[in-house]
Amino acid sequence: MSPAFDDGLLDDEASLARAEIDLRRIAEAGARVRRESVTAAEAVADAVARLADSPPRAIVAAGPDSRLLRAVLEPTCPVPFVAWPGPGLPGWAGALDLVVVLAPDGTDLGTAAAVAEAVRRGCPLVVATPDGSLVARHVPGRYSTLLPTVTGDQLATAVVMLELLDRLGLGPDTDAEVVASALDEVAISCSPHRDLAVNPAKLLASGIAETSPLLWGGTVLAARAARRVAEQLRRASGRAALAADAEHLLPVVAAARLTDVFADPFADEDDDLRPSLVILDDGSPDPVVTETRDRLKGMADERGVRVETVTSEAEGDVARYAALLATGTFAARYLQVGLQEGD
Repeated sequence: MSPAFDDGLLDDEASLARAEIDLRRIAEAGARVRRESVTAAEAVADAVARLADSPPRAIVAAGPDSRLLRAVLEPTCPVPFVAWPGPGLPGWAGALDLVVVLAPDGTDLGTAAAVAEAVRRGCPLVVATPDGSLVARHVPGRYSTLLPTVTGDQLATAVVMLELLDRLGLGPDTDAEVVASALDEVAISCSPHRDLAVNPAKLLASGIAETSPLLWGGTVLAARAARRVAEQLRRASGRAALAADAEHLLPVVAAARLTDVFADPFADEDDDLRPSLVILDDGSPDPVVTETRDRLKGMADERGVRVETVTSEAEGDVARYAALLATGTFAARYLQVGLQEGD
């Protein structure tokens, strides 16, 4: 049987003290963004000066971390954009195409191979990775730029690259300080020192604790945040948590058994957890997103499925994505605290 959730532990000093290292790491996300921005500032300026006068035919984001760049850039990039998470590069990539690479830890062999291939083909290349790492050793070349990173944080590394692409007119407005401030605001509102009644992450953890959460985000970035949060919820609880498009979630919600208000919660207790619906809302005004969200909430209300909503009013798509992800990450750790797992 799954361990019972005790929401009293979310305000218990001893339980929170045992989770302090993890909670502090989550809260320091804004500081990591600032640190990466400062560390790479000179290299970013050099890259802008070198690349500004020669717009690329296309952009190739190489390596396994390219999917985050794809989520941000695909809707707005003014030139063709391709994410290439596998080894190597597309066969057509050449000297007219800008290759960008995120390698937060710099140890992936496939990413190093892609960087070496870009240098061999004479592609303009920008790589964000720790100086001296395996990937960094393959960067030197006539058309290459290394953006040195130090935190190993994927989001902070991506913000450095997105700032560069923004200054080249190839990506959306991205300001590291805005992203860092949004993360700081989440760290304050979700702090372990704020009690359950006013803490959005603790409330989310408590709301989904005895359920199998279904997570949905209407935009590309919100959907990515939903997938990342679902992964963390699975790790924290050992229970099912699914992030998917609405057409995949609606049948699950529709199949949820109706709650029997006369049922004895103790006599009928089992491990067949009811679903809950978690909506990650980044404030998109898109009418399709609004209509889909309303359909999901309407079906959940009809079947008596609990609905939790995570929102952000941060400025800019990247900052809102970061805030949604951080709130979900806090909630996953509080869920673990309440289940007394790892404590």
